[in-house]
Amino acid sequence: MELFETGFSSLYWGHLIMWLVAFGFIYLGIARKMEPLLLVPIGFGMLLVNLPLGGLFEYVGGMPEGLLSKIFTYLIAGEIVPPLIFLGLGAMTDFGPLIANPKTLLLGAAAQFGVYFVLFMALLFGFDIREACSIGIIGGADGPTSIYLSANLAPHLLGPIAVAAYSYMALVPIIQPPVIKALTTRKERAIYMEPQLREVSTLERILFPLIGAVVIILLVPKSAPLIGMFMFGNLLLVSGVTDRLAKTAGDAFMDILTILLGISVGASMPAMLFLRPETLFIFFLGAVAFAGSTAAGTLLGKLMNLVSREPINPMIGAAGVSAVPMSARVIQKLGQEANPRNFLLMHAMGPNIAGVIGTAVAAGIFLGMLG
Repeated sequence: MELFETGFSSLYWGHLIMWLVAFGFIYLGIARKMEPLLLVPIGFGMLLVNLPLGGLFEYVGGMPEGLLSKIFTYLIAGEIVPPLIFLGLGAMTDFGPLIANPKTLLLGAAAQFGVYFVLFMALLFGFDIREACSIGIIGGADGPTSIYLSANLAPHLLGPIAVAAYSYMALVPIIQPPVIKALTTRKERAIYMEPQLREVSTLERILFPLIGAVVIILLVPKSAPLIGMFMFGNLLLVSGVTDRLAKTAGDAFMDILTILLGISVGASMPAMLFLRPETLFIFFLGAVAFAGSTAAGTLLGKLMNLVSREPINPMIGAAGVSAVPMSARVIQKLGQEANPRNFLLMHAMGPNIAGVIGTAVAAGIFLGMLG
């Protein structure tokens, strides 16, 4: 085989940089165990697309020809996989902490601040309103929602936004602690909350997804694909008669979707697209959005602690971003570092779940206005 017939003949420095980025994702997933189910497929997909002449992610006449470009176009950008991931997520999520402590909905709402803050930042830096909304939603730290919204409003930015959203979801343990520590004292982080929440009845668990779907979708109709699947998945979990469906949706089905999404999202980042000022700026704005959401949730937690009769550890507000359950685990770890008696995981899960709902509602509002 002649040299010009191999991928070596088409290699350039950009490919080598992307190999390093891909190896970095894979390293974080395998060696550091940072969300390996996300980072390993994304990293490998990124590696594959930056091996020249492989043809896995190419378009001819605007139509996808490669294996991964077909998956990305028809299943990811085609708005099929993101809502189905919400189905699996709902089947894995216990709404009990949110039902037991409804005021944590406020913390989930506050943690959407980064979405709107970066939306206006993006407008100031020259992005149009549709692009700005798609970039801002990265602040919710919710990959499926970011993909769903950008596929509708700014499909030309779908690759960078998807990779940024999933990257920041995986990097929650690195990004959130410095922001939280900068805004709280050690004494505040050590605030003890009784680990036992009130018992939530089976009837409450069944009614919540039913009533939640009706109320939210009537208020924000464009949120129906995400909220509808999320609540349906949770109903399968709590009904008591669909255990097999809930187990399938939350295990095997979710794993299949994660594989398809991860490797195709990674493959959407060839060097010629990633190594552009616009793409790098989207990553910067995404980091600002995520940090802003973390900060806003923490600050509202501090305020609620001041006015509440029962002590509230302000860190749980930072879990209002949608990274379930990664953010709640970060709060648990920080809480135990400050006070070994603290068990904040269940308290943090309330804002965490509220954040998923809040980000999906924000996306529905943007789609209702611009879609």
